[in-house]
Amino acid sequence: MRVLIADDESLARARLNRLLRAIPDVELAGEVHDGPAVLARIAAGDVDVVLLDIQMPGISGVDAMQCWPTAGPLIVFVTAHADHAIAAFDGGAADYLLKPVAPDRLALALDRARVRLETRAVASPTPIPISAAVVHPPTTRAGPIAIDTRLGIIVLQPEQILAVSLDGVSTVLTTTRGRFHTERTLTELETALAGELRRVHRSALLRIASVQRFEPQDSGAYMALLQDGTGIPVSRAVARELRREWGLG
Repeated sequence: MRVLIADDESLARARLNRLLRAIPDVELAGEVHDGPAVLARIAAGDVDVVLLDIQMPGISGVDAMQCWPTAGPLIVFVTAHADHAIAAFDGGAADYLLKPVAPDRLALALDRARVRLETRAVASPTPIPISAAVVHPPTTRAGPIAIDTRLGIIVLQPEQILAVSLDGVSTVLTTTRGRFHTERTLTELETALAGELRRVHRSALLRIASVQRFEPQDSGAYMALLQDGTGIPVSRAVARELRREWGLG
């Protein structure tokens, strides 16, 4: 298993390097010290796991995760900050380690990553594009959904939900009736909505038809703006898919 270290602190990189060398069947794939370098390095396609810091120059670890390739390496966050854990796991991180990292805890995280890699290889040998949900729509429509919010329980029809996104430790539903915070995870709502919304980002679901305009970003991604001004991130990979679907190349 090839592991990349991504941390802007040389002492942290040195410690992880030393710990990795003591773990059997693990190969160091290299070290990088900022967010853009992480994204450039994983584009080479020869990394299985990234030990990713949260606070780095250029682009944070959390923001880098949002630009991650659909079938990219697994992420194990290694950070001194505990407050991003929920967003990290909702975004698909394999594990979340706090510094200073204990040797046995790192070994456990890599064991978990190895299991996920093996499961991925068996279950999906060929990556399935996100646009498959559009090409093959669900045969059944989701029914009314009860959401436990800060204001109480509300019942929404699927077509009333325009977007679902992460906001720190909670999930935000942007609807035709306003915006609501809930403790339900992005994955839970994606399942409950049965394909009504499209996964456009690791941290967002979106009803494409509700978007007023898509603003291009320097990274190649989009920012989707809804009628109420809410901005929903659209990853570079999905931005490319949308352009192809729209016949824009």
